Amino acid sequence: MKKRMHNISIVTMALFLSLSAVGCSKAQVGNGDAAAAAVASNRSTSTSASPAAEADSAEASSDASSTEAAVSVSGSSTSELFSDRDLEQTADLTSATPIKLVSNQDVTLNTEGVYVLSGEAENVTVVVEAAEDAKVQIVLDGVRITNEDSPAIYVKAADKVFVTSTDSENHMEVTGTYAADGDTNLDAVIFSRADITLNGTGTLEIVSNEGNGISSKDDLKITGGAYTIHSAADALEANDAILIHDGTITIDAGKDALHSENDEDPSLGNIYIEGGSLTITAADDAIRGNNLVQIDGGTINIETSEEGIEANSIKVNDGQITLYANNDGINASQKVNSNVVIEVNGGTIDVSMGSGDTDAFDSNGDIYINGGTILVEAGSAFDSDGTAQLNGGNVTVNGEQITQITQSRGGGGRGGAGFGRGVRQ
Repeated sequence: MKKRMHNISIVTMALFLSLSAVGCSKAQVGNGDAAAAAVASNRSTSTSASPAAEADSAEASSDASSTEAAVSVSGSSTSELFSDRDLEQTADLTSATPIKLVSNQDVTLNTEGVYVLSGEAENVTVVVEAAEDAKVQIVLDGVRITNEDSPAIYVKAADKVFVTSTDSENHMEVTGTYAADGDTNLDAVIFSRADITLNGTGTLEIVSNEGNGISSKDDLKITGGAYTIHSAADALEANDAILIHDGTITIDAGKDALHSENDEDPSLGNIYIEGGSLTITAADDAIRGNNLVQIDGGTINIETSEEGIEANSIKVNDGQITLYANNDGINASQKVNSNVVIEVNGGTIDVSMGSGDTDAFDSNGDIYINGGTILVEAGSAFDSDGTAQLNGGNVTVNGEQITQITQSRGGGGRGGAGFGRGVRQ
């Protein structure tokens, strides 16, 4: 990160921590094996949820969080996935510290608290470097930051950070290539080494001309607010999990729109969506979780993508999904374990495929359709290397309702599924 003319520090005590000590322990927390086992055991007829998500631990303040991103929480409520403070769309400003942004002056937040930012500035980074148990809330109240090579918000250390918009318009942009901070590769307009939650009642536009929009090395949650993200790389990226409860999110991504992957712990790398509205244009995958993707609600409109939804295991329990893809629409491929499966228990899925060697539903393992409404326009609707079962729901392929999926073993990983009732391929 380049040097600034000045550095404003909000401090009551020195709490500078080394980057190597932050975030590394959380990357190992999680119970993805339990979640994968739940998917495997329930996959043929299950209608219960086993989301690829983390559960916030309950404290008296209902404020604390954990990063058990892949714990099976079958039948769990929102309170087990999101803390009260995650879901609170307005900040308590009783003891808040107001900060007016000034160009070329970084702001460093060293202590737990609520900080209200306002103003238009260039080449400014709001740095959070607090204690491991500190919760820091950044309130955006009409903020416009344009940087050349550094994040607008950079969370070096904290337990959790909230970025909350007031009823205001906010804009953050990085125009050039990101400069590294020592051994840390900074690659996003909002870059966090701790859990981060975005919420509020206002709007936030993010432009990243050479990198990601928002990146978290732990969990990334969105529970409210309206976001427009233009990114050269991934729009939303997290090592452990991306969890969306609500909000309006519009994405134009040069790579993946949502991407969650953890190189150190294969049980992590999960995406859970239970509400909100997503409109996605992606040059690569629209939604990619290396381990699990679970959709329990919300409206997801994938206007264009290479692959729509991809993960080791994919479960759809509810929601409204409209999807267009050039390669595979919904693709389960082995990435971290042998529980490769697509399971649909409810919701509405409308899949349209580009021409060529494409599949609407493609699994290198199994496919179970147990419920919901599925509409497919494609040359190949279902392709699996394992079992493909239509156990319930309403499935229409190219205008014809089907009653079974007949499996052909000669097609390998592509074009190997047939259908009952004379459906075209």
